[in-house]
Amino acid sequence: MSLPHAILTALLEKPSSGLELARRFDRSIRFFWSATHQQIYRELGRLEEAGLIRALPAAHPARGQKKEYEVLPAGRDELAGWVGTVEDPRPIRDPLLLRMRAAAVVGGRGLAGELRRHLALHEAQLAEYTDIERRDFPPGRVADEDRLRHLVLRAGIELETFWTQWLREALDEVGTMDPA
Repeated sequence: MSLPHAILTALLEKPSSGLELARRFDRSIRFFWSATHQQIYRELGRLEEAGLIRALPAAHPARGQKKEYEVLPAGRDELAGWVGTVEDPRPIRDPLLLRMRAAAVVGGRGLAGELRRHLALHEAQLAEYTDIERRDFPPGRVADEDRLRHLVLRAGIELETFWTQWLREALDEVGTMDPA
């Protein structure tokens, strides 16, 4: 996935200014694709230059007014083409897993504290996802776009569930090595 495609997706969901888009990234898209506000603004300029989006005309032009962007047909075509492309899964690159591997050869001193910290972070993320699910996807939602968005959220819930279960198991194992 790339930032331009994440931006095109968000703008197709709702035309937005750069600031609104950055806030939407912070509230939802960041869960699976992160970008700084600076990266978003830079990419908006590139997408506009490429003819994939345009700034909507302002109702009352004023100096310093926020530009609101919408996706042009070429941008929709680009996104639709990208949706159908083939892409291999990315391998996991997680420093915690590497530290676990290193602990196997040098000992796990201090590792239990880090595992507990990670467990708390994953439990908090899982709680946030389940709150979002309860709030945004009550039983009976049937619109296709809602079903697909819910499926993305369910992936996050399942991943966090995996991590919390795995971290508890890892803590049990490390507990026999590191009484910390």
